[in-house]
Amino acid sequence: MAQRTVLFLLFDGVQSLDVTGPLEVFAGAEQHTPGTYRLRTASLDGAPVRSSSGLLLVPDEALAGVADPHTLLVPGGRGTRDPDPRLVDWLRHHGPRAGRLVSVCTGAILLARAGLLDGRRATTHWAYCDKLARDHPAVRVDPDPIYVRDGAVHTSAGVTSGIDLSLALVEEDLGRDTALAIARHLVVFLRRPGNQAQFSAQLAAQTAAREPLREVQQWITEHPEGDLGVEALAARARLSPRHFTRAFRAETGMTPGRYVDRVRLEHARRLLEDTGDGVEEIARASGYGTPEAMRRAFVKALGIPPAEYRRRFRPATVH
Repeated sequence: MAQRTVLFLLFDGVQSLDVTGPLEVFAGAEQHTPGTYRLRTASLDGAPVRSSSGLLLVPDEALAGVADPHTLLVPGGRGTRDPDPRLVDWLRHHGPRAGRLVSVCTGAILLARAGLLDGRRATTHWAYCDKLARDHPAVRVDPDPIYVRDGAVHTSAGVTSGIDLSLALVEEDLGRDTALAIARHLVVFLRRPGNQAQFSAQLAAQTAAREPLREVQQWITEHPEGDLGVEALAARARLSPRHFTRAFRAETGMTPGRYVDRVRLEHARRLLEDTGDGVEEIARASGYGTPEAMRRAFVKALGIPPAEYRRRFRPATVH
């Protein structure tokens, strides 16, 4: 098996976790299976860079002297807001020559500036998806997944999703057993699908300002199996259904139905990952009523049915 070079791009204002998280994954793979990865870091002039948190990072070399890598990883951070034009120019010329092009968080903005995402589906940190779409209309921005693959180009969402994507790439290169061993060593789960939402229902929605609506949000989370129709929820908030729907959407950013759907999906997903309960039991406990209703919800949101989700993403230690 040929050794793969993984080159990490460094620049002032880089988010350190975007670099160190994936680096630890690939380093773990090299320790597990020696000779598989050669890890290098490089900055424009080979000089040290200061991360957004103040950490000083010393690269191995200057970009001008590096050979085309198998995997080129572009991290994000505040430094992507007004990057050095030489960095974008280097990416424009050298990015297409990498065997695999990877971005973490707002590293996607650098790829877009270099024209490397034109015509491709991509994602970035949820807070910058609108900006990416607005500034680069040729990019098909998907704000929901934690990572996206479009051919040889891989983009991921905020910070820790870079670890998820790196584990997926190691699994692609070396197999599931190796990736799982690294995940266990790093005390993370090898189970998050790329099209899993970037954040939970509670984080995706804003917390309502008014206490009755906050109580309804909490009730939904704690009782996904209950009657969560608009009329029942409105009665709990002591509002008319019409007023409740308007107020809930205004204060949380989504409709009651959309919030309920997300909570139920998240609840079912966690039961599939963390328990050995049957699909029928999980469907009832999550408010779907029938396995078929839950299957339709999973296929629509995640692209796979519950049984396949469990097979792929439940840790082997769960019984």
